[in-house]
Amino acid sequence: MFGSKIKTIVLALSVTIMAGSLLSFPKESVQASTRGLHMWWEIVFPSLLPFFIFSELMIGFGVVRFIGVLLEPLMRPLFRVPGVGGFVWAMGMASGYPTGAKLTARLRQEGQLTKTEAERLVSFTNSSNPLFIFAVVSYSFFQNITLGIILAASHYLGNFTVGLIMRFYKHGEDQGIRKERGFNKMKSSMRTAFSAMHETRIKDQRPLGKILGDAVTSSIQTLLMIGGFIILFSVINKLLYQMYITGLLASFLEITLGILHFPSELSTPLIAGLIEITLGSQMTSQLQNVPLMHQTIITSFILAFCGFSVQAQVASILSQTDINFKPFFFARIIHAFIASLYVFIFWKPFYVYFYKSTPSSLTIPATSNYQEGHLTELYRTMLEFGPILTITSLFVYILIYMNRLKQSKWY
Repeated sequence: MFGSKIKTIVLALSVTIMAGSLLSFPKESVQASTRGLHMWWEIVFPSLLPFFIFSELMIGFGVVRFIGVLLEPLMRPLFRVPGVGGFVWAMGMASGYPTGAKLTARLRQEGQLTKTEAERLVSFTNSSNPLFIFAVVSYSFFQNITLGIILAASHYLGNFTVGLIMRFYKHGEDQGIRKERGFNKMKSSMRTAFSAMHETRIKDQRPLGKILGDAVTSSIQTLLMIGGFIILFSVINKLLYQMYITGLLASFLEITLGILHFPSELSTPLIAGLIEITLGSQMTSQLQNVPLMHQTIITSFILAFCGFSVQAQVASILSQTDINFKPFFFARIIHAFIASLYVFIFWKPFYVYFYKSTPSSLTIPATSNYQEGHLTELYRTMLEFGPILTITSLFVYILIYMNRLKQSKWY
């Protein structure tokens, strides 16, 4: 009881301080809010919406169940999760945070995952997408596309390693799961997969129009929630900086960085990155006279930890189910350290020696004619047309919502 009262006081005091700081720094708060809004409607919304909608449709039509039956012999021995985890893993890597959490929660609601399996799965299926790593971090921030190879390899290999570690989470429950489901790797045939897909589609009694409408509305509702968190944590990050709290925390972090022989200048970007990925990565890339390897290691740490902003999004999604958030948070800490270690391991063989140059000479000026690749072209296209897609999608969402209100008895 006493601990609960202390928690209440701490939460109330924190919210009050933040509300007061909003009044003290109105200009900075609006700038941070605008920055978060631009990030959401230019990049996050248009990049995630197609993945969310098609994922919902694939679940409703039984395609995910089909994939799950085929991948069961692979996913079960490696990660001790059902085959449908392979679909979540692939979609999480392709579309980025927090797709893995949304799909895991959806499959848990469908009954295709047990609570333990869902907690294992969500721990390693959330990751930054290639567009963000290559186009935003490597090209826009560091102006060095080759860094994307190191960051992506360490990030995704780190998540794979986390999956192997988390397979031991509550491993004593696996025997009961195997008995309950009658797991038999010999049954994972194409015919069995088709039968499972057909059975799943038949069980869903919704007409095609209802399935499409539900996919759109569910996806947009989730993205609206994500947008709110992005704006909120962008403002929080700015306010913490204005109140010198970021600097205070950074001064304590400098001691740890000094023990690891990292420059003390990295402390402030790291604190910012623990709150929000984009700002932390950008601040790290802007440091002068800091070895590029150290910048890359800290950036990899930030990408893997994914910041409290993304973690709050995941927590909100998981709260709709009985999935515990703690394993996900624990996995993010493990992923952050493992991904940083992989950067250190890969640096000489895959960066210095492979390109036959010193790292500093590989930095690419903004005016360079370096071949940027498809991801950077896609990034610029999204900056140009992303807001149009966002506004159009929100308009469609309003039309669907109004139509359902008309059909309800209380309109």
